[in-house]
Amino acid sequence: MNKLFSSFILATLFCVTNVSLAEDHHPDKKTFKVTELKPGFQFLQGKGGNILLSAGKDGLLIVDSDYSEMTPALEETLAQYKSDLKYVLNTHWHGDHTQGNKTLGKKAEIIAHDNVYQRLNSRQEVKLFNMVSEPYPADALPDITFDHSLTLRFNNETIKALHLPNGHTDGDSIIFFEKANIVHMGDHYFNGMFPFVDVESNGSVRGIVKNIDGMLNQIADDTIVVPGHGPISNKNELIAFKEMLVGTANEVEVMMAQKMNLEAIQEKGLSNQWKVWGNGFLNENVWIGIVHSSLTKDAEK
Repeated sequence: MNKLFSSFILATLFCVTNVSLAEDHHPDKKTFKVTELKPGFQFLQGKGGNILLSAGKDGLLIVDSDYSEMTPALEETLAQYKSDLKYVLNTHWHGDHTQGNKTLGKKAEIIAHDNVYQRLNSRQEVKLFNMVSEPYPADALPDITFDHSLTLRFNNETIKALHLPNGHTDGDSIIFFEKANIVHMGDHYFNGMFPFVDVESNGSVRGIVKNIDGMLNQIADDTIVVPGHGPISNKNELIAFKEMLVGTANEVEVMMAQKMNLEAIQEKGLSNQWKVWGNGFLNENVWIGIVHSSLTKDAEK
């Protein structure tokens, strides 16, 4: 563990008393809430990352696969559509989006960025959540990988996966369904809350901002925006999320320039306008720690 990240973890443990971690983000339940977005497209919310389902003449396709413990409930939900699951697209490597691969990958093709394959095929850690991910079995690894982008034609839809480098991780993809005008943002977007940015997996707060900026020109005002976590959204709410990232990062950067250490920045806190974002996944002190770690790593490049 490097010195920077050790400092972050210690500050988190000693300065934060009410940390909302990944397992607490969604209720502890073994069912999925299913919402129809458009004919043939369902929004599934379970315990982990949000799932987008395409159901049609060619079969079933899902974006992300939740935790392993949710797989029976996911299979039960998919069985209602009386068709075979053909594809699983992973937006990135984290277990709350990929553990379902371990069962679903035995009968469906898995698609993801090259770096997702590399990380799922090796031991990974997320120290903030004390999480260790051992290498996935062969059936759970992506069968089809890509570098920059991939196009899939399925269920009379043109589906485009686009790699967004150094954002939430180094292997993130967003998934466009062009005809339906739906985009799954993966964990580039936590709707209404401070996000987790996996700096140790080469993620970057500024990188997410850059990537979202690049996507906004490709998203229409009426595009349905599926976040990695949180409720169904739209372009205006995505812009508000980006503005929060910019505003909070700028505030932390100013305090860092004033030679304030992490503990002092956490004690001072962010402007009141950002307080509401700390009522969801992560509280303000943890978010400040992530931003501090990200900006420090960016400065070292």
